[in-house]
Amino acid sequence: MSQTTIQVDALESEAIYIFREVVAQFEKPVLLFSGGKDSITLVRLAQKAFYPARIPFPLMHIDTGHNFPETIEFRDRLAKELGVELIVRNVQDNIDSGRVKEETGRYASRNMLQTETLLDAIEEFGFDACIGGARRDEEKARAKERIFSVRDDFGQWDEKNQRPEVFDMLNGRIDLGQNVRVFPISNWTELDVWSYIEQEEIEIPSIYFAHKRKIFVRDGMIWSADDEVVYRDKEEVVEERMVRFRTVGDMSCTAAVLSDAVDIAKVVEEIRDSSISERGARIDDKRSEAAMEKRKQQGYF
Repeated sequence: MSQTTIQVDALESEAIYIFREVVAQFEKPVLLFSGGKDSITLVRLAQKAFYPARIPFPLMHIDTGHNFPETIEFRDRLAKELGVELIVRNVQDNIDSGRVKEETGRYASRNMLQTETLLDAIEEFGFDACIGGARRDEEKARAKERIFSVRDDFGQWDEKNQRPEVFDMLNGRIDLGQNVRVFPISNWTELDVWSYIEQEEIEIPSIYFAHKRKIFVRDGMIWSADDEVVYRDKEEVVEERMVRFRTVGDMSCTAAVLSDAVDIAKVVEEIRDSSISERGARIDDKRSEAAMEKRKQQGYF
């Protein structure tokens, strides 16, 4: 047995323990599911945690309306195959009602607008625990967060007032109006996730593998030119290249990388050799040094 297998098996055991603690300590949990690799990994872990029973909570996606079609198709198909309830709430509804204002310009994105829709959905369904796929290696704000991360009745996170988690003891006690964000794969790295996907032979959306796509380059980053969601100046030249996406979010803020990795083994090899974080392809994290932390303080994932 390889060292990687031993490490991934230990991380799997920890995640399964966290899932079982969530169901034991909370009345109405939900798994935040985008159709991306991290949330797909969470679904497999939840299956293992409660097998042979079905996953005992619904999946929920906060849909910006600007997601990659490949992930939306995969999201719907997986939920149907598993027989799990899928709740979808749309950012467009809040835009139409005037509750949030859509951004304009070269770097416009709906990613920031997800927060309001998420908080509305938590209140609508009365969820007290929202399970997400954030990992500490992704970004420094996420590195500060606990596995059970308490949010106040406005959905806000106070990074200076977090509970200690000693010897894997997870405290899910909350006051009326509070809820908890739970991160079962918080201690995983991007490579751990891909190694687990390879080991478990988990199907993932085709967008994660190298494919020909019309793209253009802006600020040293590669953007998809296959749709009208991503703003493009007239002088920005479109060309066709072999690319893949390391992280999958709103199309307007997620850049691609040049790649010839057409299968999981090649993706794992590529990540081992990479010196850049996967979040380096997310323009929404580059708005300021504390962009992610500010979003979390306001109620973001």
